[in-house]
Amino acid sequence: MVSDDILRTHLQELRRGTVVVASLIALRRPDYGYALLQRLSTHGFPVDANTLYPLLRRLEEQGLLTSEWNTEESRPRKFYRTSDQGESVLRTLLDDLAAVQTAMTGLIEGVDR
Repeated sequence: MVSDDILRTHLQELRRGTVVVASLIALRRPDYGYALLQRLSTHGFPVDANTLYPLLRRLEEQGLLTSEWNTEESRPRKFYRTSDQGESVLRTLLDDLAAVQTAMTGLIEGVDR
């Protein structure tokens, strides 16, 4: 039987890249970090805040997200949005994800190319 630690490690590795894709999709509609955490979790992508916020900063540094501060509420919040460059990268990532899914399905079904 596989230990819980081993399984947890492999699940974490599997999800690591999908969180980037999920975030770029979700942030097509501007949102702030905490709301994004909730939305990702609701859709099956539970992410720790200590993972998401550095990811958002990295994606912004790479030009895949833009951000702006909303100071209209009592507490200022930084809103993120997928940039045009982020949208282009997202399309490529989604195409690759679809190709991976097709390849996995072929392996599962025993289809030879």
